[in-house]
Amino acid sequence: MAAIWRFSIQNNMVTSGERERRQISKHGCNEPFKDRYWCPKGQWFRKEPCPFMNRRECDNYKAMCGSL
Repeated sequence: MAAIWRFSIQNNMVTSGERERRQISKHGCNEPFKDRYWCPKGQWFRKEPCPFMNRRECDNYKAMCGSL
């Protein structure tokens, strides 16, 4: 069976498939990939950048509102 393409951030390195580069954002939020932005909370890509500055803001919003 063929390997599945993966996107991950570990130790300040962004890995997408076979490629690696240094992480741009401090907390991993809104890491650009082509025309999308990585959301570590959702473990998926968004069409536009997330409005939160970091994961703490995201977590606080979810705790207050119940969902994103």
